[in-house]
This record gives sequence, structure tokens and C-alpha cells, in this order.
Amino acid sequence: MSERPVDREFKSHRPHIFSNPSPPKALVLQFFSRTRHPVSFSPRDNTLPEIIVRDERFERGKEQLEKMHGRGVDAMLDNLKEIAPALGRYTIEFPYGDILCRPDLDLKSRQIATVAALTALGNAPVQLNAHISMALNVGCTREEIVEVITQMAVYAGFPAALNGMAVAKEVFAARDREGSG
Repeated sequence: MSERPVDREFKSHRPHIFSNPSPPKALVLQFFSRTRHPVSFSPRDNTLPEIIVRDERFERGKEQLEKMHGRGVDAMLDNLKEIAPALGRYTIEFPYGDILCRPDLDLKSRQIATVAALTALGNAPVQLNAHISMALNVGCTREEIVEVITQMAVYAGFPAALNGMAVAKEVFAARDREGSG
């Protein structure tokens, strides 16, 4: 198969893209030295830098999660500490430290979207349980949660909506037992 003229022209103007598949360490270090992230090299693969996670993302994420959940953050981290501490850290930093603390949606809207998404996925009952609880914590009513899950029957199917409603029923019952509404 012959090369198209457009491909030949592109390669002639950008030969460096095709000549060296991996950039030299010096170039990578130069790039990362201009960013706000400190760089170190992984002991397993000394060719690519490993970005060290800054504590401010973790602290911002933990603060956001505590605002939404109120409890259980340390328990979740402790549960993962022995087997996958990095996963616990990523779970705090990225969703809560980078995304869920952005100013363009209020927490109630974010939790409605999250409950809808987790219901539609249909394979995350533990997370759906936590986010239904968080939705109640940030101002959603039980009726709003039921309505969101009911709407997912249209887009995700009745099994997903029925399973989501079962999780909501568990959360509501647990809150009634605790007296937390």
C-alpha cells in the first residue's frame, strides 16, 4: 500500500515525530521542570518520569469528601492501606480534589448526576449507596433521589433502575434507624 501525498508531506515537515519513538530523559525532564509537579524516576522503568502527587490535591479532595460524606473517609483509606494505598489516594485526589470541587456545579447537582450515573452503570452498589447518602447530606430529598433512579429506567433499563431503587431503600432504612433522616 503506497503512502498518501498528505502523509508524505506531514512526515517531511515533522520528521522528529517518526524518527524517535521515545523522547530522551533530558527532554522529558526539561518539560516537567516547567510544570508545577516535582519529578522523580521510577526504579522499575528509568526512562519515563513519575509525577509525585502533591499533598494539596489530597487535602483538597479529603476536605471536599468530608463536606459531602461527613464520615468514613479515614475508614475507606484504612481499608485500602494494606493492599492498595495508592488507590485510596487516587480515589481522594482525582474525583474529589480535582473534579468534584470545581465551582460550576453545586454539590446537589453533582450528586444527582453521580446517582444517575451509578444507577445506570448497574455494577457499583457500594458506591451508589455512598453517593445516595452524600446526596441526602448535600440537600437532595428522598423524592428527588427516587425520581432520578426512576428516570434511569428509560435510559439504562428497568433492571438497573430496580437495583438502584433497592440500594436507595437500604440507605433510607439505615438513616431511619440512625435517626439521621
